[in-house]
Amino acid sequence: MTSRPRRRMRTLTLWGLGLLSLAVAVYLIATAETGPVDPSAAARGSMSDGTVIFNASMIVFREGLEAVLILAAITASMMGANRHLRRPVFLGSLAALGATVLTWFVMGAVLDQFAGLGLRLEAITGFIAVAVLLVVMNWFMHNVYWTGWISQQNSRKKQLLAGASGGILIGMLLLGFTSVFREGFETVLFLQNLRLVTSATVVLEGVAIGFALTLLVGACLFVFQQKLPYKRMLVITGILLGFVLIVMVGGTAATFQELGWLPLHPILVDVIPVWMGTWFEVYPTVETLGAQFLAAAFVIGSYYAAEYVKVRRPRNRGEDSATAAVTAPIADHAAAPVTEHATSPVSV
Repeated sequence: MTSRPRRRMRTLTLWGLGLLSLAVAVYLIATAETGPVDPSAAARGSMSDGTVIFNASMIVFREGLEAVLILAAITASMMGANRHLRRPVFLGSLAALGATVLTWFVMGAVLDQFAGLGLRLEAITGFIAVAVLLVVMNWFMHNVYWTGWISQQNSRKKQLLAGASGGILIGMLLLGFTSVFREGFETVLFLQNLRLVTSATVVLEGVAIGFALTLLVGACLFVFQQKLPYKRMLVITGILLGFVLIVMVGGTAATFQELGWLPLHPILVDVIPVWMGTWFEVYPTVETLGAQFLAAAFVIGSYYAAEYVKVRRPRNRGEDSATAAVTAPIADHAAAPVTEHATSPVSV
């Protein structure tokens, strides 16, 4: 077995074990008994509408920005005789938007069927959302900031362009669909967790703001051909996503306390005001603050771990190292036209 299949098998094994662990944890949460809790001690105010709107808008904009940049990378070299290949990519992305909306309603209907779980359901969705968001943040540090993340999509495009013309259109359609729907599915997961702690109307207000910002970036990129500070935008929105993670962790930990699954030890009661809990899910207890501290440490640790793996270790070995990447997609106006019997990838 070569190194590449071995790495692929190891990756699949790790993902399988991770999903199995997540499923077991969800089952335990759904079936665990609630312990005796002092309601006056565990009670917390609901998250403010402003916080929900901000979180929802940042989640949608962050995931939407990634989708836009992926589409820009895929279509950058589709100029001249290859320009017709943009259409199936964009059609696939539009289909992915429709599938994302459908997923919102399907997932909402499924969660409504388990409404009888009460606070347990909020704990389950919060736990899943935090777990996925931790994976997303770790992925961001390793594949967006320190490596050529966009090149992975371009490699898929090259493979498609090297095939027969009949398969190219279907492949481009699927490439556009999968590039957008992956971001859309994650977005729906996070937004459904917010819906459980407030109303769908409030969540959709944030969705509208985030989607409007995404459309603005897309218009500047595809319609007006404007150069934007892509890397800076990704880094800033990555930081904001880290903030959303800390808020989610605080709320989920507080929910666990209300269910009696976490102890409650007050701390800094006279220092942390009530509005910090309403707006940022920051509560004066050792457990909630500790969970948020660990989440922040994970995000920061992911950055330095990625820097070590991608930059410092290769330099110490005298190998090529990654650089802080994502640059603006560059269109290749000299790209060769795609023919029915193309045998080599089109350069980007």
